[in-house]
Amino acid sequence: MDHSSNQKIAVLDFGGQYAHLIASRIRRLGAYSEIRSPSDLTAETARQEYSGLIYSGGPASVYDSGAPVSDPELLHAGLPILGICYGHQLIMHQAGADVARSENREYGPARLEIQSAEAIFHNEPVETHPVVWMSHGDEVHSLPEGFALLARTPDCRHAAVGHAGRRIYGLQFHPEVRESERGDFYLRNFINICGLENTWDLGDFLRIETDRIHEQIGNKRIFFLVSGGVDSTVAFAMLSRALPADHLRGLLIDTGFMRMDEALRVQEALRRVGVDILVHDASAQYFEKLKGCFDPEQKRRIIGELFVSVQAAVVEQLGLNADDWFLGQGTIYPDTIESGGTAHSHRIKTHHNRVEAIEELLARGRVVEPLRDLYKDEVRRLGSLLGLPDDLVHRHPFPGPGLAVRVLCSDRKPEFQSEDLEIKRRFEIDLHPEADATEADPDALLLKNQYELRSRLLPVESVGVQGDQRSYARCLALIPESFYEPKQIHIAHMRDRNDLKEIARRLPNRYARINRVIYCTGMRGNVLEFEPRFPVDLNPERTGVLREADELVHNFQMETGVYAEIWQFPVVLIPLGAGNGSGESIVLRPITSTDAMTAAVYDMRAELIADLTGRLLELAGIDAVFYDLTSKPPGTIEWE
Repeated sequence: MDHSSNQKIAVLDFGGQYAHLIASRIRRLGAYSEIRSPSDLTAETARQEYSGLIYSGGPASVYDSGAPVSDPELLHAGLPILGICYGHQLIMHQAGADVARSENREYGPARLEIQSAEAIFHNEPVETHPVVWMSHGDEVHSLPEGFALLARTPDCRHAAVGHAGRRIYGLQFHPEVRESERGDFYLRNFINICGLENTWDLGDFLRIETDRIHEQIGNKRIFFLVSGGVDSTVAFAMLSRALPADHLRGLLIDTGFMRMDEALRVQEALRRVGVDILVHDASAQYFEKLKGCFDPEQKRRIIGELFVSVQAAVVEQLGLNADDWFLGQGTIYPDTIESGGTAHSHRIKTHHNRVEAIEELLARGRVVEPLRDLYKDEVRRLGSLLGLPDDLVHRHPFPGPGLAVRVLCSDRKPEFQSEDLEIKRRFEIDLHPEADATEADPDALLLKNQYELRSRLLPVESVGVQGDQRSYARCLALIPESFYEPKQIHIAHMRDRNDLKEIARRLPNRYARINRVIYCTGMRGNVLEFEPRFPVDLNPERTGVLREADELVHNFQMETGVYAEIWQFPVVLIPLGAGNGSGESIVLRPITSTDAMTAAVYDMRAELIADLTGRLLELAGIDAVFYDLTSKPPGTIEWE
């Protein structure tokens, strides 16, 4: 199709984590879409250039000072409009409805009760109760004139609304994420309302992006940073197809944070598809630079900055003219949006390919990122389209900074804030027998009385995303009561997983200072002997412990046949160990996902978890093993 025509949908980006996910999902469903800033789109321009508008979510409240807004006249442009989360609230607010703080914040799954099977819900049986994904603190409390209720959830009165005559609809939930069971069906209905069925596919993207790259670099060349992950491999393969052989060089920088034998594996994998790369060992530089670094954001910035300086040094060593070479990387959209890459988005974490040095090169137009607008599921499909083998295309994702962002550091004994102390009082009820039982959290009582689990607020923090905003908060550990008995090694058999995941969903909604819930599956000694390790930074010894554990987990997945069922399996080292020794704890984080913007906990069989836990506790330097029960949101996939 000719994209200079108006046969496309504009996604207005209000700073939500999912703005580009909406756009990519619309493309995947067969209609071309593009991101627009709400501040520069008028009703007249919208009528000329688009066949429909989608208002994205965002971290702000419609009543916040400086909250992003769109031209209210867009609602009178005569185009189909779909508002999602914040976009839904903004449309209702501009149309005269009341929007206010919700009595029950919602982060995670909810059951949709459809009231009217029309428009967005066309051909959806009213008796169905599909799961949808919620992530909001505000809620629409009343409807403007002419709008009707289309669906609700037990905790959200106006989960979906619409004005049939004006073709304007609002959804409090996120249909674009995979966890919304019928989300694609609802978005496809909106595409049909816009009259854009089957007008776009990924082959169009490949042709357009190849032309754009040629226009960007002209006769110059690309020096590409290869990590060995799916993104960089597909991007490199795409460029090798688009450019002459002497216009593309590949460099893998061994930071010291790669998986066991990963550099060799990457070289061999790429040779199988006819591509050779140069490997440069910079591990000594990285460990020296990161000595004494404890802050997660600073750690990511240092790693990213070193990528640029090492690449420049290699170019010089090879005798290449730097002015003739662009920097290439396999950035995908989650890297950008989680780094605060749009006008109103919150920085969740700085990705190594979005540090200041990279941003400066981007501003000069010296960086080529062929996958920058795609998500992981699209990248995999593109890899197949390019002819890459399945074992490359369907590898588990691995972060560019490698194991470095899976080794948590600490420079001092953690201190609990006043909000933390209140949570401890409400959850650690066995430690406060004098407290009034009515003051205990009901889930703490449920865990203790029904599941024989004690709750502990750990002196460890991790990054999360709640309501499109970054959180850096505590994790609550669920520990079997039997682990308090004298015994050399404890191993638990997890039960009632669905109930525990539901509790893990509820607690971050109730307490802003909790963004993760983890279950202790194994431990050396008595839990009362466990204490935080400090100061501990990123050093070869700690990285070696995690590398060995990571390799054990990888081999275990292959041995048991669960690798293909899991989308990604981070293994995290946290500074918490038994007594005065040097051991620490491992957190297992297996998840299922398609696009990295949302993720669900992988339900590994209880006997496999126990087996894996036992093997990990045999490794030197590991005192305890935890299993992360947290979805995304509220916890990000990685802990840093």
